[in-house]
Amino acid sequence: MIARLDAAPKVTGQARYAVDHNFPGMVYGYLVLSTIANGELAAMEVAAAREAPGVLRVYTPFEPLELHTPISQMLGESWVPLQDKEIAYYGQPIGFVVAETFEAARDAASLIEVSYTERPALTSFRDGLATAEDGKTGPRGAPSQSVLAEGVESIEDALAASEVTVDATYETASQNHAAMEPHSAVAVWNADGLTVYTGNQGSHGPADELAQALNIEHSAVRVVNPYVGGAFGGKGRTSTPAFLAAAAARDLGCPVKAALTREQVFTATANRPATVQRISLGAREDGTLVAVRHDAWSSTPMSRSFIEPTSHGTSREWYATENLAISQKAVPLNIPQTTFMRAPGEAPGSFALESAVDELAVALHMDPIALRKRNNSTAPPGEDLQWSSKHLDECFDIGAARFGWSQRTPGGRVDGDWLVGLGTATAMFPGLRFPATVGITLRADDTAEIATSGADPGTGLLTVLSLIGAESLDIPPERVTPQLGDSALPPGGTSGGSTATASAGSATMVAAATVIDELLRLASSPGGPFDGREATYADGRVFADGESMTFGEVLRAMDQTSLATTGSTAPGEERTKHSFGSWGAQFCEVRVHRLTREIRVSRLLGVFDAGRIINPKAARSQLLGGMIWGVSAALHEGLDVEENGRFANADLAGYLVPVNADIPEIDIHLVEYPDTLLSDVGARGLGEISIVGVAAAIANAVYNATGIRLRRIPMMLEDLLED
Repeated sequence: MIARLDAAPKVTGQARYAVDHNFPGMVYGYLVLSTIANGELAAMEVAAAREAPGVLRVYTPFEPLELHTPISQMLGESWVPLQDKEIAYYGQPIGFVVAETFEAARDAASLIEVSYTERPALTSFRDGLATAEDGKTGPRGAPSQSVLAEGVESIEDALAASEVTVDATYETASQNHAAMEPHSAVAVWNADGLTVYTGNQGSHGPADELAQALNIEHSAVRVVNPYVGGAFGGKGRTSTPAFLAAAAARDLGCPVKAALTREQVFTATANRPATVQRISLGAREDGTLVAVRHDAWSSTPMSRSFIEPTSHGTSREWYATENLAISQKAVPLNIPQTTFMRAPGEAPGSFALESAVDELAVALHMDPIALRKRNNSTAPPGEDLQWSSKHLDECFDIGAARFGWSQRTPGGRVDGDWLVGLGTATAMFPGLRFPATVGITLRADDTAEIATSGADPGTGLLTVLSLIGAESLDIPPERVTPQLGDSALPPGGTSGGSTATASAGSATMVAAATVIDELLRLASSPGGPFDGREATYADGRVFADGESMTFGEVLRAMDQTSLATTGSTAPGEERTKHSFGSWGAQFCEVRVHRLTREIRVSRLLGVFDAGRIINPKAARSQLLGGMIWGVSAALHEGLDVEENGRFANADLAGYLVPVNADIPEIDIHLVEYPDTLLSDVGARGLGEISIVGVAAAIANAVYNATGIRLRRIPMMLEDLLED
């Protein structure tokens, strides 16, 4: 196993994140946020702020920066700040103060007096359910779908004809990504154009959005982000600080740095939506699923920018069933933007579906693992495209043996003052791949560079590139230097959707084959070291007629310092032949205090089938992080929205995340079956699958321990208190 290449710079403080970049003459920007949730700006009194010491400029919708609305082909329009006076949520950016120091900008911002024409705001998700609308809009939005067996007229008829049924409603809270690095940007203009240092999940996307927003050529924008302090979907698009810093730097003619405070991150970025999900399951007495209905409601801002696709992300794919009906509704509210968060759809969707499956197992008096294996799907219901590779049953078998599942009893067990229970759940995340281009440069000193604009927001992609590059070039990894996080490099796609390894890794293999072909042509060319002779390549060397030279020696012989090519891949016809997904089995042991009802997770095990594992150490780290986040979602995380739209817990004191004392022993096991049908690398994504199913496994374990079914996360002590 190889250590992460970025580990030492990060833990020693040598890694330079966006706000670590400083330039002569640099000034600082500070955001002003709205204090109502719905209405219009009537006036902003900024004279006192302008006259404050060190202040250079105050921008508002009344005196805005010149910015245009960019449109992404994949994600649609991106919201740009300060372009109109409409207020759609509490905490919306409405002003930008630029001063000589951060403190001066912050203090001046507090002097601005804002008056509004206020309108009634709809901020309660529960109250908003009555206004729900079709959920086809926004990224991953999808229409209602149904698959009915021959002769069955409706899902209601299928459920009514089932021998055993379960019908329950589940709720999941809105969450914030809470990445260690707040969103920030440093913008610098020079004769060549604009350079922006900003944390993101793929530098080409923000470069394109900034070029559109500033109405300049794409070639004039460079976005740099070699280090990203966490993202999880929250840095998939250009941040508000990046838009404002870039436009202000152009207006003022000097570098501008802008960084959100931790409190501002909660509203000036985007969050995971809240959901309500109703699931109805119908089965025969032997456990065979006859009918699955999954109706979901997702909160969404008034812009309808994103909905959480819970029903489409779980019930449409996970289990074999004769009849299926899924629907998705959006609930527009006066809340901040919503967006992707780790395992969007699957994470909250799995809590509902896997809790319902456990409830069905109880109703059937059937082991929960046996029920899941009984209904293991070979393809998504209603589709002929079978899974390219699926070893979920093996995950459950291995997990049950490692976890001691055979010792589980229906009523749990008692250990002093603690009630102890075991729970399990299925995990699944789609196997995806995005278009990517990677450049490879062979150098005369026998080293190689692998370069792409994709990002490593903690996923380990930097190290994976060096490993796949070394393997493809048949040289040791220490002779490979990977480069990431710069839009000047070949477009490497986005580190999102657990796609980076399959996408950039496949492009690396193509680039390596191409550069080797070029090297062999060069070596055999007229005047080359193997003039006219057929050459082959292995172990970093070129061979012909019993002679060999390293690739560096070939380049030196040809008086060249380097040889560079690119390789590109994109999803293709494989999507017409198979369905793709990573799979896993989550196991959990909880201890519930019989008096205080405190819930403690005491053991976790995850067994995962995610294709080929490139770097076992990094893979285990990713899976650990996801499982910890699953504990966090189950027991800690949830945004509390006050009636006026303000978040009551918009900081890391009130917004709870786990600490070391909350996390138990975690065991991880990988079943490794390379999936070369998805990509030549054989790897599928594993960054997101590990959060999926954890919350349900915890809830199922709590039921096993206490006999109380919790259908809302985060779970609260009061949920377990008897009347």
